Amino acid sequence: MEKMITYQIKGLVKEYPGFTLKIDDLTLYRGEIFCLLGPSGAGKTTLLRILNFLEEPTAGEVYYGGVKYTKENFNPPLEIMREITTVFQRPALLKESVWNNIIYPLKIRGQKVDREEVMAIVEELSIAQLLHRPCTTLSGGEAQRVALARALVFKPRVILLDEPTANLDPNNIRIIEDMMTKYMEKKPTVVWITHNHFQAKRVGDRICLLEEGRVVEINDKENFFTNPSQKRTREFLAGEMFY
Repeated sequence: MEKMITYQIKGLVKEYPGFTLKIDDLTLYRGEIFCLLGPSGAGKTTLLRILNFLEEPTAGEVYYGGVKYTKENFNPPLEIMREITTVFQRPALLKESVWNNIIYPLKIRGQKVDREEVMAIVEELSIAQLLHRPCTTLSGGEAQRVALARALVFKPRVILLDEPTANLDPNNIRIIEDMMTKYMEKKPTVVWITHNHFQAKRVGDRICLLEEGRVVEINDKENFFTNPSQKRTREFLAGEMFY
């Protein structure tokens, strides 16, 4: 079966003083988890912000749903923006109850709150006991699980994860990874930034290594870790320093 394309990037350039992200060609597919690895400052978060239409490119083309977006028209309609969600390393939650935070995306989209569907996500993330708690009282792991529930509750087409488990304990990491693995039954496109090689092995379908704003290698999970095509990838996986 032919893969369905969600994003195509062609000749993308994003320039900052002292740094340039440059991606010649990249395709992201429906139903895959695409893991981004690389040292700090490689451009991973910048790429996520472009995919979420929060940062316009300096040059190049980003195709989403077959529609071309460039610097001149990098403002898709609201209904397109509402198909995409991001979970950050440090979640920003409303100063309300956990329940109100989780259903907020449904309310602003004018969608019905199906309690059974919401509770299925809540139970999977083990946060049912927190629903009436103010979010200001949550631990870091609890807050991140609430943020993920809020991100998934409206059935997004694209899920962008910016190191969502970087500061969490193993139990919280397992809960989040299990939730995402189960959610992949709905065939979203997921781009997941992680510094954890083992996590990328567990959850990723394809792996991309970024270094200094350039793609070093994109490969399927098995080949990336067992038979990488690039010397820099082998060095990175061996824990050697990047210069």
